[in-house]
Amino acid sequence: MKALIQRVKRASVEVDDREVGAIGTGLLALVGVEKGDDEAAADRLLHRLLHYRVFPDDAGRMNRNLQQADGGLLLVSQFTLAADTRKGLRPSFSSAAPPAEGDRLFHYLLQRAHDAWPRVASGEFAAHMQVSLVNDGPVTFLLES
Repeated sequence: MKALIQRVKRASVEVDDREVGAIGTGLLALVGVEKGDDEAAADRLLHRLLHYRVFPDDAGRMNRNLQQADGGLLLVSQFTLAADTRKGLRPSFSSAAPPAEGDRLFHYLLQRAHDAWPRVASGEFAAHMQVSLVNDGPVTFLLES
């Protein structure tokens, strides 16, 4: 599994002009599920999302994690993260998990996140979404489990 994470001042996601998820300060995680991913990969990714140190400490260094910063976590499924873009002019999605498996693992990750942290929001799997954010820094990292 992959997650493109962005430290944000705020972020939200809409489907059909309806807000389905929003957070204040925290992490926006665009999540891609690839063939071969499983629950263990989702658990590793969640651990990294909750513990990756990208928030500033009192000295301004990135030494605090999401929990220490008391931030929100907005999970948004994004199968395009599984694209192979190494050649040609059109992405290949041959490494992406099939939709049913991607849905299952994304919802597993979402449920585990809700179990582990009180401020979790999400988009809707396979929906056409509009994601708005104010990137803080900007700070953006690609995490892989």
